[in-house]
Amino acid sequence: MRKRKTIGATIMSVVLGVSLFATGAFGQQLNSNETYRVLIKGPASEKAKAKESYGVRWDFAANGFTTTVNAQGYQALLHNKNLTIEKIPEVQIAVVKEAAKPGGNTVTGPSDRTPWGIQAIYNDSAIASTSGGGGIVVAVLDTGVNRNHPDLSSNVAQCQDFSQIKVSWVDNSCSDGNGHGTHVSGTVLANGGTGTGIYGVAPDAMLWSYKVLNDRGSGYSDDIAAAIRKVADQAAGKKIIISMSLGSSTRDSLISDAVDYAYGKGVLIVAAAGNDGSADNTIGYPGALPNVVAVAALENVQENGTYRIADFSSRGNSASDGDYVIQERDVEVSAPGRAIESTWKDGGYNTISGTSMATPHISGLAAKIWAANPTWSNLQLRTELQNRAKLYDIKGGISSATGDDNASGFGFARVK
Repeated sequence: MRKRKTIGATIMSVVLGVSLFATGAFGQQLNSNETYRVLIKGPASEKAKAKESYGVRWDFAANGFTTTVNAQGYQALLHNKNLTIEKIPEVQIAVVKEAAKPGGNTVTGPSDRTPWGIQAIYNDSAIASTSGGGGIVVAVLDTGVNRNHPDLSSNVAQCQDFSQIKVSWVDNSCSDGNGHGTHVSGTVLANGGTGTGIYGVAPDAMLWSYKVLNDRGSGYSDDIAAAIRKVADQAAGKKIIISMSLGSSTRDSLISDAVDYAYGKGVLIVAAAGNDGSADNTIGYPGALPNVVAVAALENVQENGTYRIADFSSRGNSASDGDYVIQERDVEVSAPGRAIESTWKDGGYNTISGTSMATPHISGLAAKIWAANPTWSNLQLRTELQNRAKLYDIKGGISSATGDDNASGFGFARVK
């Protein structure tokens, strides 16, 4: 019997350009100058032949292997009746594009050593510095990090690049040409530098910076899945939090399997809810997965210390509001995400917005709580995040609702 071939989910953002097109199997147009990241499944003997012909990027054993092929190779694979071929979805940073400030957004010194989001999560507008997170690893899967930034350099314990084209990963390489990874890392654990820098939520935590996105802020789900598994394989005897300020509209089996694997190893996984606005069920993946803490973005209402969900923040499933249960496509908690100042790729500081910025607040909070309760499991830690959360209504006041809602989950989780 002929096996049916399946074409995977559409890549979110692929630039096809104006080069010549070829027509592939099933009438699909292929760009002759484009390369295609694919997942190949099938009998072991057939996979072995394909590995020899096309090479291997990541081998996920029973789940298949991935490789990158040109249009001709992709077309040949589609015609192979013994293999199932899926395109690998692209994943992007979860940041909101907003108008630049006059003269640019980056500055050499921070406007506040504890920016408003840090003050909010500590529930202390007068806080001068932060503390906590000792002994906890936060693995930030992003665009890399400026490991020489004075506010971060002493926290970087691992630095690896999963985004390179022809290798599995590169040790001691995680340069950040985008800035996003450096920014979210600072919100998690910036340590104040030499006395003039910014503080993150948990400045005593250790940073594992895994570059899974390129300098344009996009990457492929197989690289992310491989990085998640690499973190999980080091989890024995450690308390590890994975923080992912990235997302896709597509549920990807490689990432979901990797998340389940890491969760089963005792890792807590935190990810952005997405920036697709107020419609129901707009939450992105991997945040939408049941074993991931999905974080929505809050904004400060007229700088008066009350908070509401930002208009760009994605929503979960309103049908499950108030049920006290986190299921697939549910927001779990919320945190500051509008106009967040943090460390930047050039050694300075920048202010940007998105559920990307909300996520590291929760990752840092989780590190701080776990350090104070080192005997807890990842499940107990997750429950504590929910217990600390407080709902705010659309105007910024404390909500009378109970349980979770589709916009903010259980609400804003804070230090106190």
